[in-house]
Amino acid sequence: MAQISALAVPEAVRVDSRRVAEIIAELGETAAQHVVGLALEQLAAALTAVDAALQAGDLAQAVADAERISRLAWQIGLLSLAGVAMDLGSTAERGDQAAMSAIRARLMRVGNRSLTAIWDRTALA
Repeated sequence: MAQISALAVPEAVRVDSRRVAEIIAELGETAAQHVVGLALEQLAAALTAVDAALQAGDLAQAVADAERISRLAWQIGLLSLAGVAMDLGSTAERGDQAAMSAIRARLMRVGNRSLTAIWDRTALA
């Protein structure tokens, strides 16, 4: 009988602390939390949208959603998330199905961890 092992895939997320500090210094703590909160809502919606577009096979929409994720992530300092979103967009443009499946899963992992990481940083600032 074969033995099945579950493999944990750790995903380190990079947050640009300097960017987060700039946002807080520029807007003040309360306004920064509000702005980051709105950006996180938009990122969560975009993550859901890119996943739905990929499930539907709508690569053009997936590319547009991935670009939206990348722009939002860069603006609030989520470097890992921005990079993975860019990878997904370029892979979708090439139509590489195997790579898209892997990057899609990675985008969801990094996306979820990034949303938590940035919220924790702005809440503690």
